[in-house]
Amino acid sequence: MMEERPPIIVRRVRKGHHAHGGAWKVAFADFATAMMAFFLVLWLSEAATEDQKEAISGYFTDPIGFEQGGSPYVIDLEGSVTVTVTQDTAGKPQDQPEVRMREDTIQDLAAQLEQQKLTRLMQEIMTQIEKNPKLNAFKDQLLLDITDEGLRIQIVDKRQRPMFDSGRSELRPYFEEILFELAKSIAKVRNKISVSGHTDAQPFLGRDNYSNWELSADRANAARRALVEGGLPETRMARVVGLASSVLFDEKDPYNPVNRRISILVLNKKTQEDIEGAEQADSAISTSDLLEELDRTLDRQGRKPEFDPDKDLPVDDKPAPNTDGLTW
Repeated sequence: MMEERPPIIVRRVRKGHHAHGGAWKVAFADFATAMMAFFLVLWLSEAATEDQKEAISGYFTDPIGFEQGGSPYVIDLEGSVTVTVTQDTAGKPQDQPEVRMREDTIQDLAAQLEQQKLTRLMQEIMTQIEKNPKLNAFKDQLLLDITDEGLRIQIVDKRQRPMFDSGRSELRPYFEEILFELAKSIAKVRNKISVSGHTDAQPFLGRDNYSNWELSADRANAARRALVEGGLPETRMARVVGLASSVLFDEKDPYNPVNRRISILVLNKKTQEDIEGAEQADSAISTSDLLEELDRTLDRQGRKPEFDPDKDLPVDDKPAPNTDGLTW
């Protein structure tokens, strides 16, 4: 009989895995945050306006000055403006030349930004002319350019396609459609608008006391009404003038149909301020100035004013009441 062998028992012990560390989660979270910030910067760079980009550039140029407060100028492209003030011998503050140069630089940059804005508007209108069938049919009569006063849009006349009937100020239907379409683009900017009417040198003989001056002014007002009807706010109108044939488009041929035109000027800030300043100066005539002018006129004529304040004003002969016992 074979010898019995004890059974062999193999015990397999399952050892638990060590827990993974959480360091990779921190690294992955940092990576995800960095990627989100990167794409956010890309999106903001694409969506930001030119002014916002310049403001961001100013922050990185002078972050301390940027955080200390806003600039009182039109636009701050280099952080806050630091004004250095010294005391002269009389104890009065005296501005440094560098401060004035800095102010001029800021104003020049603001003017350049406004010029760029008007240039973008001109490009937008030119694109609209190419894509819009109502405007494309008359693109040879639509002239755009940038002047010292702003963006000028001129709609000139043609022999086959006049804007107005001869001697009339009523818009032809297709010309009215042109103004409706232009008003949509012009309304996107906040600049004031000037509308001027022009005629050729052919005298107007339609009726008495009515010349090319009145005709050009009536046509400019007709264009203004069409722009407002097309969506341009009435408050954006700064000036509506009739210039007759005083400003010819074709100076060599005063009778050329292109001289009959409507000019729409999107004013820049400087021109707008000049117009508003001139209007305020014209209305700033005081009563004393009027009285002095009246006195000079009477002196030239050898006359005296019929009204003498010392003699003609009514005088109350009654004695003044006794106010000793009154309490106020």
